[in-house]
Amino acid sequence: MSAGRRSTLPGFGLTMGLTLTWLSLIVLIPLAGLFIKTFELSPDQFWGIVSSRRTLSALKVSFGLSFAAAAVNLVMGTIVVWALVRYRFPGRRIFDAIVDVPFALPTAVAGIALTALFADKGWLGAPLAQLGIKVAFTPIGIFVAMIFIGIPFVVRTVQPVLIDLDPEIEEAAASLGAGRWHIVTKVILPSLAPALLTGLALAFARAVGEYGSVIFIAGNLPNVSEIAPLLIVIRLSEFRYADATAIAVIMLVASFVIIFAVNRLQRWTQVRAPTH
Repeated sequence: MSAGRRSTLPGFGLTMGLTLTWLSLIVLIPLAGLFIKTFELSPDQFWGIVSSRRTLSALKVSFGLSFAAAAVNLVMGTIVVWALVRYRFPGRRIFDAIVDVPFALPTAVAGIALTALFADKGWLGAPLAQLGIKVAFTPIGIFVAMIFIGIPFVVRTVQPVLIDLDPEIEEAAASLGAGRWHIVTKVILPSLAPALLTGLALAFARAVGEYGSVIFIAGNLPNVSEIAPLLIVIRLSEFRYADATAIAVIMLVASFVIIFAVNRLQRWTQVRAPTH
């Protein structure tokens, strides 16, 4: 572009100013208020809240089951993507649309549906109960709900990358004598790795903050099946606002650290990913 020619798009100063203003109003100021509220607590009070048995149990349930659900979605979501992208079969478009149902379905509706399905007399809960497996009102129910609401993030993140991955590359590797496992591990997965990690991070972030679909199926027993977001709501209903913000700060910091680590790993895989 010549020096005398002006761009039709806004300049850097204007766009950066609007960006910072919008992010400040929507993200930074609310988060700052969260941290400021915790300053009402002394260090001993803060530590007493976040290190209590009930808080630690709730955080363990939320973060542990969220990561487990994200890991399951990473594997099963990749298989779903592979089937939708690489094969043509009757009803493929319907199945592709079904993937987006957790996006559009109200979380309360999802929770009620899952509870009815996995209750002791439900379609899936009854046969599982005969096997001695209780899903509804247990941590397993939380795990199921988190898988339900998280799988679209993996599928929709990986799907466009796999569509752009030319099958001829795999055919070329096969013509050179590479086996199926070698093609998967050395050709396909390295190309999909950044998208897979992004999907993992998004599914985890969605699950760890989930509330509506979980509380119906969780049972909400303290130290057993109580999630951290529910504990925050309970503290708010008790007008213990500083306690609620203390738990929220721990969730925020822990989530940020985990997502930041995943993003760094994603960038590392992008650098090492093969170029085609």
